[in-house]
Amino acid sequence: MAVAMDEGRLRARMAEVMKAMDARGLNRGTSGNLSARCGEAMLVTPSGVPPERLTGDQMVLVQPDGSTAAGALKPSSEWRMHQQILNRRPDANAVVHCHSRHATILACAGREIPSMHYMVAVGGGSSVPVAPYATFGSAELAEAVVEALDGRAAALMANHGQIVVARNLDAGLAIAEEIEEQAAIYWGTLAIGGPKLLSEDEMNVILTRFRSYGQKA
Repeated sequence: MAVAMDEGRLRARMAEVMKAMDARGLNRGTSGNLSARCGEAMLVTPSGVPPERLTGDQMVLVQPDGSTAAGALKPSSEWRMHQQILNRRPDANAVVHCHSRHATILACAGREIPSMHYMVAVGGGSSVPVAPYATFGSAELAEAVVEALDGRAAALMANHGQIVVARNLDAGLAIAEEIEEQAAIYWGTLAIGGPKLLSEDEMNVILTRFRSYGQKA
């Protein structure tokens, strides 16, 4: 019973986070998706359901072999990407993917977010890299994104959007929101000649401090 209750709360929180992303301007319409580790399986948002209509029971439980229960909704077209990320990142329990405006602008221009501000480090590195383009929902995209996220919490996806891997859904939402803010700041600096970058040494100091920053419980 305890496991079922945990899954129920997780399903409900996924619906809430999708609504929050829409309300905060990180997504439009049916773009973007979420996943969360659920035992050996994962829960992922369904394909093509607007956030205002999402409920916890619509989340799709995808087994390690890719199968879903009879009668379940079709999972997000990006479910393979989510599964590969969670398989490769035992330190994480959630993946947040969204098409936030400024992050997507940079992704479409093939521009990473450089070390122009200390908060860039929320992405887990001195910059936020861009994963090479591949067709949405493809195995090639999944592999490109997994590689870009190696050792990091966030990456841009070329001609697509942004992706975050985190310890839980709330952390993932917070990181995605900060990556969008940093993308907007960088986009703004490009209009006035570009940013003055922080050194790699300084970014390493910041990354070290971030390991103990804030509440970790």
